[in-house]
Amino acid sequence: MAVSFTRYGRLYYLDPGSHSPRVGDKVLVPTDAGPEVAECVWAPQWVSEDIDGLPVCAGPATEEHLARDEDNRRRRAEGRTIAKRLIRRHELPMKVIGVDFLDTENVFKIYFTAPHRVDFRALVRDLARNIKARVELRQVGPRDEARLQGGIGPCGRDLCCATFLKDFEPVSVRMAKEQDLPVNPLRIAGACGRLMCCLKYEHPLYVKAHERMPALGSRVETPSGPGQVVGRNVPSDSVTVRLNSGGRCSCPSASVCSPRRQHDEFHDPGGDA
Repeated sequence: MAVSFTRYGRLYYLDPGSHSPRVGDKVLVPTDAGPEVAECVWAPQWVSEDIDGLPVCAGPATEEHLARDEDNRRRRAEGRTIAKRLIRRHELPMKVIGVDFLDTENVFKIYFTAPHRVDFRALVRDLARNIKARVELRQVGPRDEARLQGGIGPCGRDLCCATFLKDFEPVSVRMAKEQDLPVNPLRIAGACGRLMCCLKYEHPLYVKAHERMPALGSRVETPSGPGQVVGRNVPSDSVTVRLNSGGRCSCPSASVCSPRRQHDEFHDPGGDA
């Protein structure tokens, strides 16, 4: 099953155990700070592969748990408001991104972004006096900012980092080039301003396809005659060829060869030489 602590927030997967909550039910999720209330997003379902190590759902949330969760939400909202007010008073170049509150330890964790390192020692003392709790300030980068705030990506769906991605894997401009995408920051950047994480999803497919498809500029033989490869379409597994006789043709990559022996060896590796 999958749950989320905030609406449209990041998904966390659980072992339902002996419980069978429905979508929208409030359930208890074991955490380091004790059981926390979350909403069931995916009802329990069987999966084909073996999954070990998932935390086990602690059961449905009671009225007492819901009241505690509501009080914690109120405290977090108050902490955010106080933090913003004091940041303005101290004239610090900081932007509050998220606030966590651990009621068992009476600790506020305030996440912020800033253009550079900030001396916030005086701010922490002021926050502790006003909030009446221990305060921890943590500076985060652009990717973590997008993950904490959430939003809609260029594809029209919720941000991957705010829903299911657990770790940020390295993404390079080379991945965009190998997928024949325009190397335009406005086209390949995500909400965080960095390269989109999804550039890595299909990259292995393009690498394998380019290894077996004829290279751009190579001379090939096609059913319509000889020509030169001027384009490759990996999703459709086809190439665009400029024919020597004039004009262009688009045909499956399996129907062109450069040279013919290489084509035959690829499609019939066990055949006779």
